[in-house]
Amino acid sequence: MRRLLFLSIALALQAAPAFAQETRTAAQAIASQPLDRALNALSRQTGLQFVYSEQVAGNPRTPAIPAGLASEQALRRLLAGSGLRHRFINDSTVTIEPDTDSAAPAPVETTSTSAPAAAATPEPDRSVMELEGVQVIGTYTRSLERAVDLKRGNIGFSDSIVATDVADFPEQNLAEALQRMPGVTIERNKGLGTKVNVRGLPSEYTQVSINHLATASGSGGRDVEFDMFASEIIQQVTVQKSPTAADEEGGIAGTVNISTARPFDYDGRRLVASAEGAHNSISEEVDPKFAFLASDTWGDWGGLVSFSKAKRTNRTDSTSGINFRPMSRFLSASGSRGAQAEAVLERDTNVVINNRNSTAESNLIVFQDKVGDRVYVNEQDKWGATASLQYRPSNRFTLSFDAMLGGYDATEDEYDAAAYSASSRSTLGTIHEYDADTLSQYGMVVLRDVSYTATQHEFLSKERISKTDYSQYSVDLDWSGDSWRLDAMLGYSGAEKTTDFSNLKHVAYAPSRTRWTGQSGETIPSASSAGFDMYNTPNKYLFEAYETTLEKVTDDKYAAQVNFKTDLDMAFAPALRSVQFGARYTDKTKERNYGELKITGPSAGSTAWVNTRTLADSPLQSIGDIIPGGAYSVKDLDWMQVSNDYARGAFRYPGFVTPFDDGQYYRVDEKVTALYAMADLAFDIGRIPVTINAGARYLDTSVLSSGYHPVQNGNGTTGYTDSPVSRKGSYDDLLPSLNLTAELAPDLLLRAAASKTMIRPALTDIAYKRTASWSSFRFTDGNPDLQPTYAKQWEIGLERYFGDGGLLAASYFSKKIDGVVINSFTGIVPDVAVYNANGSLNGRYDFDVYQPVNASGSYKVDGVELNAQVPLGALHRSLQGFGIAANYTWLDSSLAGESSLGILTPMPGLAEKTYNLTVYYDNDRFDARVSYNHKGEYVESIGYDMYPIWRDAYGQVDFSIGYRITDNIKLSLKGINMTDEETSGYTMDPSFPTMYEKSGRRVSLGIRADF
Repeated sequence: MRRLLFLSIALALQAAPAFAQETRTAAQAIASQPLDRALNALSRQTGLQFVYSEQVAGNPRTPAIPAGLASEQALRRLLAGSGLRHRFINDSTVTIEPDTDSAAPAPVETTSTSAPAAAATPEPDRSVMELEGVQVIGTYTRSLERAVDLKRGNIGFSDSIVATDVADFPEQNLAEALQRMPGVTIERNKGLGTKVNVRGLPSEYTQVSINHLATASGSGGRDVEFDMFASEIIQQVTVQKSPTAADEEGGIAGTVNISTARPFDYDGRRLVASAEGAHNSISEEVDPKFAFLASDTWGDWGGLVSFSKAKRTNRTDSTSGINFRPMSRFLSASGSRGAQAEAVLERDTNVVINNRNSTAESNLIVFQDKVGDRVYVNEQDKWGATASLQYRPSNRFTLSFDAMLGGYDATEDEYDAAAYSASSRSTLGTIHEYDADTLSQYGMVVLRDVSYTATQHEFLSKERISKTDYSQYSVDLDWSGDSWRLDAMLGYSGAEKTTDFSNLKHVAYAPSRTRWTGQSGETIPSASSAGFDMYNTPNKYLFEAYETTLEKVTDDKYAAQVNFKTDLDMAFAPALRSVQFGARYTDKTKERNYGELKITGPSAGSTAWVNTRTLADSPLQSIGDIIPGGAYSVKDLDWMQVSNDYARGAFRYPGFVTPFDDGQYYRVDEKVTALYAMADLAFDIGRIPVTINAGARYLDTSVLSSGYHPVQNGNGTTGYTDSPVSRKGSYDDLLPSLNLTAELAPDLLLRAAASKTMIRPALTDIAYKRTASWSSFRFTDGNPDLQPTYAKQWEIGLERYFGDGGLLAASYFSKKIDGVVINSFTGIVPDVAVYNANGSLNGRYDFDVYQPVNASGSYKVDGVELNAQVPLGALHRSLQGFGIAANYTWLDSSLAGESSLGILTPMPGLAEKTYNLTVYYDNDRFDARVSYNHKGEYVESIGYDMYPIWRDAYGQVDFSIGYRITDNIKLSLKGINMTDEETSGYTMDPSFPTMYEKSGRRVSLGIRADF
């Protein structure tokens, strides 16, 4: 029977990404495999369509194809010795036919059951609709197959998701889509994924690029805030876990490479539009989202635009702030407060204090810092757009212009009813319950239930308004000949982020009783006659201040890169298949302004409201009426508070503006020149094909950092230098890399990698500025002399590939990390004048100076990654369309948290175990997926540099159901956190909870049209 196989890439808004962007990585190798599979893989990489008769061609086994070859070269090597040749019908369609000019015999080795026989070559003008076996990527199953192809073809360790996976799952942003990849976890903030951790390491250890340009996000560090990116305009994401020399340096954990679409990714005109409405179970708001893409090609030119806009209202109900506070807060207090605390401790717990001013004793006795009942309402307005213009006169030359723009505006209202146990007026009254057993291994005593003499009760109306605008522009040249390829890039990435924060604060001092409960903590009236109901006595609360802060960060990066690769065929070095070398230059600038001001009266400088205006003097609303969604859901509580809308209008007098503070300003300019060279080798060891990529990257970095510094003026006051003070820093290094792939058996790959890589220090740490903490008698300096944090790493793994995108993979990795940045005591500034709020001299003190420094010594991270993608139809025909995608990551780390008490903890953010499981069904009309993702418990922070604060393990169930009404229209129903999981944490032991948050379920209904 004559069988025609037609392989094509039919991309939609939620389909496979650009060939040009993939091939620029020079990493898409094609392993040795049967001809139909090899052509399928090459089609997915290049966008080419292949037409051939299997009866004529057979299905011979092909040789392995080295990484990064142009399509012409790859086809020649693929068909070498097979008796076949290729012929381009046009730029996108290729026929495979017998090579009548060759003396090579017709292929006899075949994996097909049909023997080769003479048959006519397919007519080149036969239309697509007349060909059998048309394959269209656009379903979830095909996106998984695409991701497996990318993993297999990459010379190093990597994992990918393509657009169907990114957009069709019910993720709220790009970070949440990435969490389904092996070794990738996210940091959640009030129910929303915000930052990405690769292999358990902190987010600042991950390099992020969009279209091969390291992206700016407006954060103060190197990390990228993923929640600002609209996932609908993203086409592909690859997490590269083992670098090559050509990859931009900067990722100890890994590199996240994001790609957007281009017009020649599509076969002709494409129009896609989608709309969605999502409902949150707590806020009870319905949020709209819509997106569209339009793409077309005409002759040698192509154009594409895409746009996405979404609104999101999310409510989180929380109890939090219930952290440990060392008893030094009370014991070291002057006068009767310290003496009373000592007496109460000895009376109620029999704990004898030898020296109440000794922190060695007092730090081991802890009590609750604060209990807060809080409601957050986060409203986001996010949009993103891409544009691409391509000139492609042939398949050997492409010139592309890409633009990506977006905005992320977020307003978060926070309403607190809190009891600050550790107020400066208070001390211990009665200890009702204490615990000397739970943390006895550390010699610690925990006061579980205490009455205090003068708790600071607070009603806080907080408003955070942030606005981020980002833009990215790049021009790319891809030019290839018979045996060479040249690509070059010029690009700009920039972000500007402004954050306006305000806090309306009313305070009442009175006795109260605070204790831990099963989920968090609570404050109840004290037995003292001066106690009161903190939630229902607004006239007791006095106005303290309307606090404001303003921060503006600008982040700009320019980059230029040129890369040249040539294929080699030398008799004296037959294994050397290609060499590649290039250069990259980047110029990055980050500038930050910050200021704060307290409003205490109806005009500038007035203090008329302080201690005279009460909470009851403002219009109050029940907390369930201020915010959408009704009553507080964590506890059976209600209270009256001032809305932020009223506060902004009533307390900001005409002409008010928060001034920037010179002492908080910094600017960092960083210039990097990088040169790299690498080679691809392919040879056989016995019958085992081996491919090696080896190279090195040299980089030279210079830093110019500036900021204002405090000075002692002639009149004794403390000011700042008249102009910024600058410092220079520099470093250079050589970063080698090696990646190896060996095909031990058909479809069984052994992969290995080793490299030295780095992450640059955070720009806030490099910034040459001095920040004063007058109450703590401390200066904190930046350090332009900081060196990067380096890692020497290696990995080895096995990957077994099956038909239809099946995969079983396991790998072991190890990282040795040097130069971790820590804060350290570096000196003393003597005789610094400190003034009271009224301008009087408080005294002169010696100030400690702390700086970020590179820690001595090395740390290790070892881990195992398991990955399985199993289309169940391969097991039995009745299971066709069903499948399982699962991954598991285990980590073991010697990275230690900085507990000054010597308590051993993993590095903050590092979870020992993470896993994901997705069960799916997919056919031409219907698809359904249920997914569970889990991140093990991890240290979130270390309170007062002493007490590890843990975030509990978290897992949630998401689902997605889609039905294609017609060939062009699809309905979808999606759900997030359907088990309504809470986020919780504790200090050192689960019996001391610190937080309990509920963000609710999210269900959306959407429609998509594709023409």
